[in-house]
Amino acid sequence: MAAIKHKAQRVALFIDTQNLYHSAKNLYHARVNFANVLKDAVAGRILIRAVAYVVTTESGEEKAFFDALTKIGIETKTKELQIFYGGAKKADWDVGMAVDAVKMAPKLDAVILATGDGDFVPLVEYLKNSHGTQVEVMAFGKSSSSRLREAADDFIDMSLEPKKFLMTGAKYNLLDIAAGAIGAGSHADKDFPDDESEPQVVGSDTDER
Repeated sequence: MAAIKHKAQRVALFIDTQNLYHSAKNLYHARVNFANVLKDAVAGRILIRAVAYVVTTESGEEKAFFDALTKIGIETKTKELQIFYGGAKKADWDVGMAVDAVKMAPKLDAVILATGDGDFVPLVEYLKNSHGTQVEVMAFGKSSSSRLREAADDFIDMSLEPKKFLMTGAKYNLLDIAAGAIGAGSHADKDFPDDESEPQVVGSDTDER
């Protein structure tokens, strides 16, 4: 049963940028339309805050992405991409995103988590049971944890309307280019083949747990 949504509800959106980026890339070879993610998440309600959790790289090309998000009403929280010996990369925002959601919950009627990562199941359960907050999740259903979907009061499956939530085409705009830099931790305009050769980014998985 879908959660009840009305115009007087105070809502906040927390975006797991890495998770959405990789889901869109792996499923559709496209990039996320964050403007429509924000629009559908808010659904005409009172937006208190929208935050995207992102990663900075040495090249600095992601600045265009941050500026684009700011223009559509999404603030960014950043941390540096960690590169370990051997080339492994880590950019895990799970704890930071969860802490922010918990801190803001008393001021909200609904929390929207834009992620398909099953690691957020405990957060969903805590917000519902300890704060009585309505928790909604939106992500690409084809790569989302079934446990996360079941735990949420409502699940918006972005896979049902891919044209709405994706940006495709040969030409990259600023949002496309910088999102690629964040997701891959590499040069912004570089596309990786579908042979698992893209560097692994830890903390953006959608495995069921």
